[in-house]
Amino acid sequence: MRVTLRTAAYVCLSALALWVSSGVSARDLSQDEALRLREQGRIIPLEKLLELVAQRHPQSSLLEVELEEDDDIYIYEVELATRDGVVRELEFDAHTGTVLKDEEDD
Repeated sequence: MRVTLRTAAYVCLSALALWVSSGVSARDLSQDEALRLREQGRIIPLEKLLELVAQRHPQSSLLEVELEEDDDIYIYEVELATRDGVVRELEFDAHTGTVLKDEEDD
């Protein structure tokens, strides 16, 4: 059986797409899971997170907060609008409060 370069490339791209969609992304946690993790001391409380956000971007407007698990690491993902109207996406290590990402949202 003869395999053309185009066919081989298609098979490789299909396999890559399947691998990427098979669980590489983060999982959003429910409110009950977040409460349990907070009670166990495994994540910082939301109040502390909001203090950290306010220190980085004073007078910003909170748009969304999500708690995600990615490879057994808990991450707070925050979307906000600065006082200048710029939408930013931030990520914090939910256990330590360390900033992992702070960038303008596309």
